[in-house]
Amino acid sequence: MANVVGMVLCAGLGTRLRPLTLRVPKPAVPVCGVPLVSWTLGLLAGAGVSRAVVNVHHLPDVMAVAAEAGARAVGLPLAVSREPIIAGTGGALREARRHLEGADAILVVNGDVLFDVDVGAALAAHRASGALATMVLLPLPPGATYASVDVDAGGAVRRIAGAFGPGGEGLTPWHFSGVHVLSPSLLARVPDAPFECDVNRHVYPPLMAAGAVRGHVVDGYWNDLGTPGRYLEASRDVLLGRVPLGRFGRLDPLSASHALAEGVRIGDGAIFGDGARLVAPCFVGARCQVPAGAVVDDAVLWDGTALAPGERVVHAIAADADRVSA
Repeated sequence: MANVVGMVLCAGLGTRLRPLTLRVPKPAVPVCGVPLVSWTLGLLAGAGVSRAVVNVHHLPDVMAVAAEAGARAVGLPLAVSREPIIAGTGGALREARRHLEGADAILVVNGDVLFDVDVGAALAAHRASGALATMVLLPLPPGATYASVDVDAGGAVRRIAGAFGPGGEGLTPWHFSGVHVLSPSLLARVPDAPFECDVNRHVYPPLMAAGAVRGHVVDGYWNDLGTPGRYLEASRDVLLGRVPLGRFGRLDPLSASHALAEGVRIGDGAIFGDGARLVAPCFVGARCQVPAGAVVDDAVLWDGTALAPGERVVHAIAADADRVSA
């Protein structure tokens, strides 16, 4: 895939997943025992990108270690761009510019999303269009309240979040996947101010009237893990085989565990007492302790979590001492 660089955005605070994200940054939360960033890096490696960059801000050392381990697992060279002050999606590109030099295309991916997208097809569409930026779009999820990206009949993005861009008549609303394909020349359009710069608000709107920002519609699994409920849903979907695993390159997302029953997976070294019950779907991480009478039902236990005798973890996430209902 020539010299395509993947930029994985990993600097966010993940406030809606607290207290879990007080332990690790959101892109490092484990999904069936594998940090989310590893899934993303596996997707990029599977698409043939040549190298990757991650930006870090919240718990930066924890995030960097997780990203470096994920990159090693899939054989992807990695650079880390540290942001002592959070820079936003556009600012992240500006601050990482030296790591992006030499790229003939840049794939920007939100690091806090689990998804199955044919990024190779998105890249081909971007190159064929001659656009400066291509936003990878999905049908709007029924009942969801995500801001839309509105596209005209020719595929040009005309409005974002109902407020940014020239707008127009006859537009179709789509859901933004968090994946952008960028031509390297777009980097020169990222302003120095404001420092915390958002591509959708500060970079794309002046380019839309000329058709330089386009949409590419795909269909595939997508989950932003934005709340404990969404996080548990993603884990449930993996456990029940609803997340296609063919695009993740050398990453085997289920290698961190083994199946105990349909929809039930456990990590190495997990210990179970008499009468402990695991009710599908559930995931029990490595070295967890599920003592006598404890119940894990539609739940996730992070590595090393010890339950109390008779404790019930139902529709929830248990991470060490934290119990987060979903």
